[in-house]
Amino acid sequence: MHKIQEELLKVAQSKNLGQYTLREIGAFIGERSPQKIKHHLLQLEKRGLLKIDKIKGVIEKKHQEWVEEKGRSRILSVPILGAVNAGPAQIFAETNIEGFLKISSSLLNRSLAKGEHQLFALKVEGVSMNRAEVGKDKKRIENGDYVVIDLNDRNPKNGDIVLSVIDGVANIKEFHLDRANRQIVLMSRSTQEFPPIYIHENDNFFINGKVVQVIKKPRGR
Repeated sequence: MHKIQEELLKVAQSKNLGQYTLREIGAFIGERSPQKIKHHLLQLEKRGLLKIDKIKGVIEKKHQEWVEEKGRSRILSVPILGAVNAGPAQIFAETNIEGFLKISSSLLNRSLAKGEHQLFALKVEGVSMNRAEVGKDKKRIENGDYVVIDLNDRNPKNGDIVLSVIDGVANIKEFHLDRANRQIVLMSRSTQEFPPIYIHENDNFFINGKVVQVIKKPRGR
């Protein structure tokens, strides 16, 4: 994401940018060109990250929300926070929203619609979890899929698939707490051989949520 867009999103968290001129918005982030501000605001709107209502004079950051469609099904806008490695931990976790994944309520457990869940999505890169099964439908985590993470579920049980962050690097693994040896073991579930990751309680490590669903990429792509 362009630096100007990152700065605009930060300002939009606390201000309705629709109340300001392009020059005033630029002054918030140290950008003098109104045309650049206009361009990047429109780009953010196209990506579904900003809501621009010219009639009401509102420019604000979009948040995760349920949208009714046809009176029955519901579509959840889940923020995409980049990619995550399902192999060796090599991709740094990002906190900037890159867009929104539109997911039908039919593809998610009904309980995930409740307010106590804070969901976000990550695109999987790697094959080390392609034998792991998630949810009642037992979907496997394969390269190119999206995983849906519940940010509020950070107390995993043995066998849960979690998003862990080690030294600032994100990865998807199966969680095991080895109390006898005072260590956490992060296991791969793959058709290939990947060694476990062994974590000590004092390491720079934390669980950033539990994988609650897999959104499969289209076959043949």
